[in-house]
Amino acid sequence: MSKKVIKYLEEHQEQHFQALNAFLSIPSVSTDPVHKEDVKKAANFVKEYLDTIGFEKVEIQSTGGHPLVYGEWLGAGKDAPTVLLYGHYDVQPADPLELWDSEPFKPEQRDGRLYARGASDDKGQVFMHLAVFEAFMQTEGMLPINVKVCIEGEEEIGSEHLYRILKEKKDQFNADFAVISDSGMVAENQPTILYGLKGFTGLEFTLHGPSSDLHSGIYGGAVRNPAIAMAHVLASLKNQDEVVGVSGFYDQVESLSQAERELIANVPGEDFKTTIGITETISEKGFTTKEHTMARPTLEVNGLYSGYQGEGTKTIIPATATAKITCRLVPGQEPDHIQELVIKHIENHTPAGVKVDIKKEPLSAKAYKVDPDHSLIKKAADSYTKAFGKETVFVRMGGSIPVVEWIDAIYDMPIVLLGFGTPNDRLHSPNESFPIENFQKGMKTLVYYWNAIQDN
Repeated sequence: MSKKVIKYLEEHQEQHFQALNAFLSIPSVSTDPVHKEDVKKAANFVKEYLDTIGFEKVEIQSTGGHPLVYGEWLGAGKDAPTVLLYGHYDVQPADPLELWDSEPFKPEQRDGRLYARGASDDKGQVFMHLAVFEAFMQTEGMLPINVKVCIEGEEEIGSEHLYRILKEKKDQFNADFAVISDSGMVAENQPTILYGLKGFTGLEFTLHGPSSDLHSGIYGGAVRNPAIAMAHVLASLKNQDEVVGVSGFYDQVESLSQAERELIANVPGEDFKTTIGITETISEKGFTTKEHTMARPTLEVNGLYSGYQGEGTKTIIPATATAKITCRLVPGQEPDHIQELVIKHIENHTPAGVKVDIKKEPLSAKAYKVDPDHSLIKKAADSYTKAFGKETVFVRMGGSIPVVEWIDAIYDMPIVLLGFGTPNDRLHSPNESFPIENFQKGMKTLVYYWNAIQDN
């Protein structure tokens, strides 16, 4: 079966690139009201494609914001597994336009890559699934398993309405497992299974001192300087060994098994000194840098400001100092609980002479992890290896994808993250692109995977 489907994809490669170019040419920027109609146009593209290739039911669902495309093909029968495919058709703004080497919404192939906004995130990866479904329907007259599709238009603005819809329409979207292709590989041509994501929580706090900025010569030595008080509070949060000083922070953290440490050790490491221009890497004491970034919790200061910001010197004691903090969490840690622990720590370490005002970050997410030995994951790894001709590596990612947590919490189903992006895709930046070779190998991976699931 796989040979016929792959042959179809090879023979129709040019037509598929033409269709993908049409998809990428739609400026479906969800954050900009100017592009509201373009977002609808992109939703209609997905709907019409699913209709054309023979999905039994396809509808555009209202969300209260940008529309969601739902489709289903359940012709494999009740005994066959059902997958929920999630993706998104909205994209980030293309600004700054002057930094693009070609028009962001006029796709262009050069140097083995397809350049356009959305080429990697996520239109290109969504389209790969659509083309593979088409190939199965045209060659076999059916799909290997039952498929439900959820392609939304608000991912780039936080998927504001998706959680409610998934919960309210639980029966409609329910499946045996989910597949998401909105991630990437650790290196070019290195097939990668992403089996874990970190959770997220955060807050902003301000230390208030005098009612206004003060002359530092007249009042220095008499009042607490909020900027220096802030330095003391921040220093108490994490030591030079990258160990977080918040009491209870690590209490619920799952320990890393030797087997998992070996999995992480096999992942090709990024040369941070070259790629991001640092002089030295750091990690939590007792863990490697890869273990820390992938599988250990972190606490970071994301913003810090106080006092005079202009040129030269202004001799003041600032009235306030503000810091923004986020924590990336691992399985076992509850975002709300960690947030409260950090708040308690800040309150307890705020020195006399300043008052603290804390604003909780309303968005949070739990960490997600699936057993790398799960049969669905092993079949995905085998499919990657077969298509790319290289052994698949297994990674956990330091980032967070809220929809993964939502699907896990609502449906309690395994989630397979089948991503084909690369570190050089420049997501959200000018000159976003996607390797043309990955379109070809990625679609082969999907063909092998759906057949492997059918043969289970």
